[in-house]
Amino acid sequence: MYFSESTVCARQGAIFNDHTWLIFLQDSGNQHLVTSGIDYLLIINLGIMKIFQEITPVAHSDVFVILDSINKGFDYPIHNHPEFEITLVMNTSGNRIVGDSSEKFYDQDLVLIGPYLFHKWDDDLQDLQNEEDCRVITIQFDMNLFDGSLLGKQPFAAIQNLLKNSSRGIRFTGSTLEHAKKIMLRLTALKGIESIIEFLSLLDLLSASKSHEYLTSVGFENELFQANSSRLHAAYQYILRNFKNPDFRMREVSDHLCLSDSAFSHFFKKCTNRNFSEFLIETRLGNACKLLIDTDRSVAQISFESGFNNLANFNRSFKKKHQCSPKVYRSNYQLANSFDWTNQITPGQFLPHSSENNEMKPAQYATRLDHH
Repeated sequence: MYFSESTVCARQGAIFNDHTWLIFLQDSGNQHLVTSGIDYLLIINLGIMKIFQEITPVAHSDVFVILDSINKGFDYPIHNHPEFEITLVMNTSGNRIVGDSSEKFYDQDLVLIGPYLFHKWDDDLQDLQNEEDCRVITIQFDMNLFDGSLLGKQPFAAIQNLLKNSSRGIRFTGSTLEHAKKIMLRLTALKGIESIIEFLSLLDLLSASKSHEYLTSVGFENELFQANSSRLHAAYQYILRNFKNPDFRMREVSDHLCLSDSAFSHFFKKCTNRNFSEFLIETRLGNACKLLIDTDRSVAQISFESGFNNLANFNRSFKKKHQCSPKVYRSNYQLANSFDWTNQITPGQFLPHSSENNEMKPAQYATRLDHH
C-alpha cells in the first residue's frame, strides 16, 4: 500500500505481527476503514486520544522484571498496562506525561505508576548537553503481587499503601531519588534471592519517602488515595461524589462531618496543605482533563460537566494550572501521541484496547530484559 506524505505525517499508531500491519491515523473526517491485501488503514476521528496497551514481559512466575535501556530513546506511544511500574530516567531531559500531568524533567526522573495509568516519556537532547549515556531502568511487577499470603501481611502495609496511592502517579526527588537510583543500578546486576531482597528494599524506601509528589489531579482518576485520617477520607469521599455540582460548597462537607465551617477549614488545611476551594478546583480541573483527553465534547460542555458554572472562570483556572488553554491542552496530548511506527523497535509490544489478542507477548525486546 502506498502512503502519501500527508498520510505518513498523520500517522497515529500501529500493530505488527507475522501477518498484519495495522496503522492508526488521525484525520478530521469520519471513521472509515481502507484495506488492501494484508495491510489495513484505519482513520479515526480527531478528538479522542488513542491509548495503547503495552504487552509487558511480566510472566506469572515472575516477582518482577527489569528492563535496562541505554541510548534507545523512548520508542512508544502514550500507553498503559495492568502492572505497576517504577521508571528511572538518567542523563537526559524532556517531557513526561502521566495522566493529566505533563511536565518537563531534567537530567533524571523517578516515577512510580499504578495499573492502567497512562504515561509516556519523551527526550529532548537539545535541552541537556550530557556526555554520559542516556539510560532508562524500568521495573514492572504484577498488580496482585502484594495480595498473597506473605506479602499481604502487616510488615508490608506501608508498601501496600504506597501502591494504592500510585494510582495518581508518584514522582520521587531528593535523597529518595539518589538512594533509589543506587538500588536500581545494583538490581541490574543481581540475580536470585538477592535481587528480591533489593527489590523489597526499594519499595520500602519509596513507601517511607517524604520527598515525593502526586502527579495526576484527584478528579482525573476519581479514585481516593490513602488518607491518614478516617475523617479526611470521609471528606474526600463526599467531595468526589459532589464536585460536579456547581453549587457545591464547603458548608455541605463540614455539615456532613458534623464540624463548624472554621473547624473543618482548619482541619482540611492542616491535613492537605491546601484550602478547600483549591482542592475543589483541582478536582474539577482533573475531571475536565480526563474529558478533554477521553472525549470529543466541547470545552463549554466539559466545563459544565466538571462543576464550573462559568466558562471564563474555567478557562482562567485551567490556564493558571496548566499554562495553556483547554483547546491547546487537548491538541498537545494528541500531538504527543503521534508516533512514527516505522521506528518502533519492539513490534507487537503495544496494542489498542479493542484488540482481542492481548496475551501474546513479543518474541524479544529491544532492550535488555531480566526476569526475577
